[in-house]
Amino acid sequence: MKRFVKGREPQSLVEHRLKSFTNYNNYPHKDELQASLLTDQGCICCYCMQRISADRMKIEHWRSQDEYPQFQLDYNNLFGACQGGQGSPSHLQHCDTKKGNTEITINPLNNHRNCEDLIKYLATGKIYSDDETIDKDLNDVLNLNMQTLVNNRKEVLDLVLKQLKSEYPRGIGQ
Repeated sequence: MKRFVKGREPQSLVEHRLKSFTNYNNYPHKDELQASLLTDQGCICCYCMQRISADRMKIEHWRSQDEYPQFQLDYNNLFGACQGGQGSPSHLQHCDTKKGNTEITINPLNNHRNCEDLIKYLATGKIYSDDETIDKDLNDVLNLNMQTLVNNRKEVLDLVLKQLKSEYPRGIGQ
């Protein structure tokens, strides 16, 4: 997970909120919202950090629409997420697809509890947190240590280390 800083929300979302009887389902400009979220997040999933694009993403409501309808059009409640194994068995789902309406502790926008300070990465590709609740969210709610994601993180780490060793064969500062 990575902390995100939101840019300006789409004007169409602002205007939609001002109308009577509005909700997320009758918001007609989801393509603009997707583009804005992709820009804010650098085209990566808010949870697993895989690359996402407009045709391969979901709009995630950090606080679920069912439990918190008052936040369904709040730009700070909306993120871009990967499809997370949608349609796969539960043990192969991750990110928003696995999370569903479950609340999680960590918010990629939170300035006071920066997710980058709360999540640690192992050389094996696994992630964890010393905070028991966050660790449960990572593993049980978001399923971010499913083997495919672990393998992907390890592969990226190995490539970065190989590149660093190539550029600095004697070590950094040598």
